[in-house]
Amino acid sequence: MNPDQPLTLLGGLTPAQFMKTYWQKKPLLIRQAIPGFKSPISVAALKKMSKQDEVESRLIQREKDQWQMDCGPFNRLPKASTPDWTLLVQSVDIHDDAACALMNQFRFVPDARLDDLMISLATVGGGVGPHFDSYDVFLLQAHGRRRWQFGQQSDLSLVDGLPLKILSDFVPEQELILEPGDMLYLPPQAAHDGVALDECMTISIGFRAPDEAALARGMLEAAADQIVARAGLASGPYGEPPLPGPKLDALYRDPKQVATDHPAEIPEGLIQTAVKAVSKIKFDEALAHRFLGCWLTEPNQAAVFDSYEDAGDEDDDAAPYTHWVLDRRTRMLYRGKQLFINGEVAAVNAEAGLKILADERALAGNNPAAKKFSQDAVEALADWLDAGWIHLIRK
Repeated sequence: MNPDQPLTLLGGLTPAQFMKTYWQKKPLLIRQAIPGFKSPISVAALKKMSKQDEVESRLIQREKDQWQMDCGPFNRLPKASTPDWTLLVQSVDIHDDAACALMNQFRFVPDARLDDLMISLATVGGGVGPHFDSYDVFLLQAHGRRRWQFGQQSDLSLVDGLPLKILSDFVPEQELILEPGDMLYLPPQAAHDGVALDECMTISIGFRAPDEAALARGMLEAAADQIVARAGLASGPYGEPPLPGPKLDALYRDPKQVATDHPAEIPEGLIQTAVKAVSKIKFDEALAHRFLGCWLTEPNQAAVFDSYEDAGDEDDDAAPYTHWVLDRRTRMLYRGKQLFINGEVAAVNAEAGLKILADERALAGNNPAAKKFSQDAVEALADWLDAGWIHLIRK
């Protein structure tokens, strides 16, 4: 995606202009971001999806100031004529190709930040109350009308005792109505409240925002896995060779330990040895690459891949395959020469062709980069094809 190419999706702004001026800074209303927009999934299909075990869904109902939230799957939903209820279906991009294609229009933001596409279906008066999100979100109106009130207030205290995170003192600064094709971008912690004016469907494209605690914990766990793999001279936590680093297999020795009359006291020498041992571990960029690459490409817990045999895609009499395409559930990232796919360190370097496949989520077989694939890349592609992580298609 060309960051300097104006997009109707962004109201004529280029992705570069949007990221510089609005991303994580201030709201942006875009009328007819997608002119003539039709939802990638129908109301009936969304309701059917909420009845499936593998789909994460929630039903939120409000009666005066009383809120109720139930988690799916749902055998039955309230009638469309019943007001004040909302159905939320999470990660629709994992379950539907058209929803995934829509979410991919927002890949001017790095994949490492892009999280999922959620769809809410609401009857008149339906909503989830005034709240804020800790992440950026694009709110695209797919069907019907929704009134949004929003602002960037500093008081983010919540009402106690509710199943939802409802702001205790919501003070909106702006109000507008979204119709199909309209879109509202909100930065993190922007207070907002959306209420359905008729039966409506709203699509939320959300972004992951890990806190420092999650990043620190992940680095520590990656370092621990590295120590275990190194000590046992085995492969790393994802099947790759252990990261280079100091061996930590020396046994504690205390030849100068004196006899003690306080046997329950931890010896000073053991404490200093422990501090010295941990100081040998390098919390550097190499460890961060490994941890983030594997963590950020972990498939959604609802993702189920169809093997090449199960897909029944082979037809010897048909036209030849022309493109490699990533499965909609596959996550693929790279950094330098390292390539990560579906929670694993790939057993192949991030060659030019594989980087194109990761960036574009497709690669034509006649692309010069594809013609220069190493034998390792060819074998990796074959393994991913068998696993259902990628597909061969005809265009």
